[in-house]
Amino acid sequence: MKTLFKSFLIATLLLPMGLLTAGEMMNPELLNRAKRAADDGLRYLREQQAEDGSWSKSVGVTALALHAYLENRRGYNESDGPFITRPIAFLLSHVNEDGSISETNHNRNYNTAVAITALQATNNPEYAKVIRNGQQFIKGLQLDQRQGYEPNHKYYGGVGYGGDERPDLSNIYMALESLRATSLDSSDPLWEKALVFVSRSQNHSETNDQAWATDDGGFAYMPGYSPHGEAVSYGGMTHAGLLSLLFAGMDRNDPRVSAAYDWIRANYTLETNPGAKKNQGLFYYYNAFAKSMHAYGEPEITDTAGIKHNWRNDLTRRLLAIQEKDGAWINRDSPKWWEGNKNLCTAWVVIALNHVINTP
Repeated sequence: MKTLFKSFLIATLLLPMGLLTAGEMMNPELLNRAKRAADDGLRYLREQQAEDGSWSKSVGVTALALHAYLENRRGYNESDGPFITRPIAFLLSHVNEDGSISETNHNRNYNTAVAITALQATNNPEYAKVIRNGQQFIKGLQLDQRQGYEPNHKYYGGVGYGGDERPDLSNIYMALESLRATSLDSSDPLWEKALVFVSRSQNHSETNDQAWATDDGGFAYMPGYSPHGEAVSYGGMTHAGLLSLLFAGMDRNDPRVSAAYDWIRANYTLETNPGAKKNQGLFYYYNAFAKSMHAYGEPEITDTAGIKHNWRNDLTRRLLAIQEKDGAWINRDSPKWWEGNKNLCTAWVVIALNHVINTP
């Protein structure tokens, strides 16, 4: 498997500004507006924060909102006071004996993953043990021979919500993102096992040994299933799948990476979550889109019709157009998967804008 260092050189090296053409650079006015929109989103979150430091009384939402602050260009950190230290304390108050960080037995993988990612972003060594234990909890959720899953089983290498649920691509993407952010050793067997499951979630028969796989290159929610129809590929999962491949050490020459990128080129849009019913998961899509395009490292996407798109300009225009007057975002088309929650959608968007702003 490719090393962590090599994969991230390929995925995230910043291009020198002198090598960018005028068409590749972000529009300066839009960049300034993206910064103001992120500021307004963070201001909204500040106003919605509970006295205990949480947002929506949820470990997951609190961790995402905290992360939105910590990776913002303004460099927020614990020295800024209670609006940063209280959410950290809230997360720490929900650390469990098994290493998970969650207020509920549901969504334990999601919650633990985003919590240790946020704690890592504080750069405070005091949280190293909590992060390490969280890593071990997530690793323990991966399905393999320990639970009776042999490598030929379609769920092998996957991660679910943290109970007896089936694994899915969204959960393993969140897990891999957190383990990469917290520097899990790139030689750990988890990565190779994860690649098996991720590959089996892709509509790419060259690398997917499952009979259901087609060849559009996109990703379904889990092997052979999508909530939008059978094993339909859709935007949120395809960007999550691309990120998962990059996190696991694959580079642009890998056929799974190039196939996923070709699906993105063929289905390029920011008006909808392409392939999804009724715009379900729209803000999940925006968040994953920004992170995957930032990681892939190309400032422009040339779609299959030959049209060039500066993804940062396009994403900023779209997010500005749908920002609420109070500075928040919410999915007006579908509240499914918590997207009727302004705190969650706003945190996701600010994280997306942070990637827009922090890309040269």
